Order: sequence, then structure tokens, then C-alpha cells
Amino acid sequence: MSEVTEFSLLSHIFISFIGGVLLLALWFYIRKQFKQILEEDSSQKRVDKGLLYLSLAMFVWVISGCWGYASHQFSFSESTLYQVGVNLLSIINNLFLLLALFYFYYAPKFIYNNKRNVLLILVLIVITSIATFGISYSLGATTISEGIKITGIPDLILSGFLCYLLGVSFYRTFAHRGLSIIAIISTFVILLMFVSQLSGVFVNFGNDFSNNLIKIIAKTSLISIFLVLATTWAIRLASMPKPNEITIKFIDWSIVIISIPSKNVFDKTIDFGSKTTQFKNLLKFAIRRKYSEGDTQSINVSLGGEIKNQTYLSRIIDNINAILQLEKAQQLERRDLLTFIGEGKYRLRMIPTNIEIDPTLLSEFVENSENKAYKTFCD
Repeated sequence: MSEVTEFSLLSHIFISFIGGVLLLALWFYIRKQFKQILEEDSSQKRVDKGLLYLSLAMFVWVISGCWGYASHQFSFSESTLYQVGVNLLSIINNLFLLLALFYFYYAPKFIYNNKRNVLLILVLIVITSIATFGISYSLGATTISEGIKITGIPDLILSGFLCYLLGVSFYRTFAHRGLSIIAIISTFVILLMFVSQLSGVFVNFGNDFSNNLIKIIAKTSLISIFLVLATTWAIRLASMPKPNEITIKFIDWSIVIISIPSKNVFDKTIDFGSKTTQFKNLLKFAIRRKYSEGDTQSINVSLGGEIKNQTYLSRIIDNINAILQLEKAQQLERRDLLTFIGEGKYRLRMIPTNIEIDPTLLSEFVENSENKAYKTFCD
């Protein structure tokens, strides 16, 4: 084992270990400090494990580094056993990253809180692992054809797909939080992570020094991005309004009064005016939250749901921000007023006792032929 390889492996192990410990410690701290917010919907037992899975992915890197170091020390780095171990650890790492993306609010919609699609991708990971092991068994782990290591191709394709999901998720997350520079840097780091894996398939890609340098830079940078993500998550939770502080009153058609003390909003009147669709959708959420129970407190927002598109939810928040002319620090996000239950379902975050609806307005609304179903909630 060359000194460059030894240095790279030992750096890989200790950097990944420290990163994993820091992320795990931050996750436990944030869970302790913001437990009420993270578990505000006790019926769903929602626990955000995104940071936890990212830390577990770091620990898989530690095991991978130890496996690589041991293979050189005991001279089996060119064996089938070593290559199978590398591919297996890579697949486990991808699995943890995928599970982390399940909790990313700005991840692609087919991943975020979508158990069905995540399960399908998990099946894809299993199929990839079977294909990798099958190729290793039939061709040999070190089989090279025209400078390409055949056994590494399935894992590289899967890693490319996961890097795409990570890149999109990180960029959106930091961009929406006003950290445009970090959003760009995170995308570059994810790209560098993918490049660092090319040498495992293309044997003529770079040299020993450059490939190991890229791996160290990519992994150190990615851990730093993870730590920034954890910090912004804590800041976001700290500034998030508590459900029991938000109050809303529906006093007439298109007119509501809202108070959110943590956003410095006190008894502000919102006149939706001609934007009756946004007002009606908000009223629907309020009626379900106040008068219903269990799963019926939420509304299905999807192509086949009661509200056809998530754009209608964003418009509610955008209109409130625009009408109240809130400063940037005060502006509401969708998560401030609406809780995502999962599988396309949303409900109001505020507690039922903090919702007031004028009796005449309520009567007129439920007597409308389009809203007959809501009468059952109020009876």
C-alpha cells in the first residue's frame, strides 16, 4: 500500500467518523430542543429522521474506509470478496441517503414523504445489488473490458441517480432559505462526489493521487454542507410559529383576521377580495380542523383530490404575504400554516380552539351545493 493510499484511507475514516458523530449529536440536540414542533401531530407520530440517516451514511463511509484499509493490509484488495464488500457498502450508503431524502421538504415531489415511491426505489437498490453480485460471480470482481470495470457499472448508475436527487434537494433547500451561494456550492460538491466514484469503473480515469484528493475534498465538503443544513434546520424550527399561538377568525366572505406573534403579526385583517378560491380553500381547511377528527381533518391535495394542485396551497400563503405586505423576515411559508401529513394530505397547523368562523358565514358555506359534504362536519 502506497503512502498516498494509506493517507487517503486514514483521512477518509477519521473525517467520516467525526462528521457522523457531529451530525448524530446535532440530531439528538435538535430533537430534544424542538420535540414539540417535530411531533405536533401525535396521531401521525411524525419524527424527522433526515439528519439521522445522513449521519448513518457517514458511519457507512467509516466502515468502507476500514474495509479498504484492511484489504491492503491483508493483501486481498484485488479479490472478489473485497469488491463485493465495496459494492455492498456503497448500496447501503445509497439506501441511507435515499431514506434521508424522504424527509427533505424541498426534495423532488415523488420522493418527499412518499412511502410508495421510496419503496419502489428501495426495490431498485435491491435489484442493483443482485445485479452487481451476479456480475461479480459470473465475470469476476476485477474483470476489465476496454478500461471499464464491469462490476462497478450498476452501482455507478445508482449513485448517479442518488447524486441527482441530492443535488436537486440541496439546491432547492438552500435557495429557498436565502442561501444562494451555498446552494450553488452544494450542487458542485454533489457533482464532485459523483466524479470521485468514476475511478472505480474507469480504471484509466486520473491517477492515484488525483483520485484520492478528489475523494477527500468531496467528502469533507459534503460533511460541511450537512452541518450547514443542520444549522439552517435548527434556525428554521426556532422561528417556526407554534400551533397554539396562531389564531384565525373568518368574519365575512373573503375576510379573515390572523395573529402569529412569533412573526410579529397581531390581529391583521386579510381581505382576499376577488381571490375567492384561495379564501374558500383556507375556509375548507379551517372547517375540517375545527369540527372534524382524525384523518378527516386533512384534505387530499392531488390530481384526484379535493384540491387538485399544490399550487393552490402556495397561492394562499403568497396572497397572505402580499396583502399584509410582510417584510422578508416576517413572511410566512406553507409549513407555518399547513402540516403535511403524508400521501398528499395537508391540514391546518393551528389548534381547533384557535379557529373562529362566523356562524352566518359557516351556514352560507355549507348550504352551497358544492360544499354539502362539509355540513356533516358541522352537525
